[in-house]
Amino acid sequence: MRYWWVNQNQTFKHEVEGGYMWSPKTKANGALNHYYETMRMVARGDFIFSFKDRKIMAVGIARRAARTCPKPLEFGSAGAYWNEVGWRVEVTYRKLPHPIEPRAHMRVLGPLLPKKHAPLRLDGDGNQIYLTEVPKDLGQALIDLIGVEAIAFLAERATIVAPPERGPGDDAEDLPLIREWEQHLIKEVEQDPTLIVTEKEQVIKSRRGQGLFRNRVADYEKACRVTRVDDFDHLIASHIKPWKVANNNERIDGANGLMLTPTIDHLFDEGYISFRDNGNLLVSPVTPRPTLIKMGIPKSDDYNVGSFSQEQRHYLNYHRDMIFLQARA
Repeated sequence: MRYWWVNQNQTFKHEVEGGYMWSPKTKANGALNHYYETMRMVARGDFIFSFKDRKIMAVGIARRAARTCPKPLEFGSAGAYWNEVGWRVEVTYRKLPHPIEPRAHMRVLGPLLPKKHAPLRLDGDGNQIYLTEVPKDLGQALIDLIGVEAIAFLAERATIVAPPERGPGDDAEDLPLIREWEQHLIKEVEQDPTLIVTEKEQVIKSRRGQGLFRNRVADYEKACRVTRVDDFDHLIASHIKPWKVANNNERIDGANGLMLTPTIDHLFDEGYISFRDNGNLLVSPVTPRPTLIKMGIPKSDDYNVGSFSQEQRHYLNYHRDMIFLQARA
């Protein structure tokens, strides 16, 4: 378990009541921001301190790793932010009946602050950040200062991160916002005057790895890159640059796809694995390696899945930069 500090002065109400953290993926100019990249490092079960108005107002536990998601509609006018995509982490929060003010405890906290990316200045005021990691000794000191509320909440961690009950076909993590986003994108395709009816059908089918897209991927890929399964009845045509953030040409481009078994498709789609241009497998630190091994990921740290075409490498660069759950800065 890792500890995280999130500054939520402007978004506290929306994020705490909505049960999430959200940040852009980059700055407005496209540059990296360390305090957005940290969203890629949060793992299921991590502990979060929510800071607002110079006080720790709530604590939280992450229910899953980050995923690509539009800017929450409650941040602005409804429907205005479908094209502004960032990182979202689902969090169970508990507001503190007695918030603590860290600057009143700097004799204890000051010596524990990290030299780089600290959540607080030595005077106790917060730094201009969104999300930063808290060293374990500092995290434990904060829990001790908060007292029984934090200790009791931490004791509930196993229950909070336990998988919810669900029926066949249910997706416990399928947020209404993501479903709405997908329906919005489908409607955009349907209303696109530059596409004829059959082209619209193929673009929409490609969302599920079907139709023309699947046939085109099969021209590049003859087996699952990781498991080597080569029976197409058991393979999914998976987009490298996800359908939701691709343009229509990219959505049906065979170079933007891999044939993967269902478990490997899930891991790749969610950013738990990726590939270097030379074919070396990349494994995110967010999920424990023993779990990934049980899911079919090889033990070897230098496992190579074979070379990629120049066109595929273009899409893999996007996947590593914008989907893979490993911080770049």
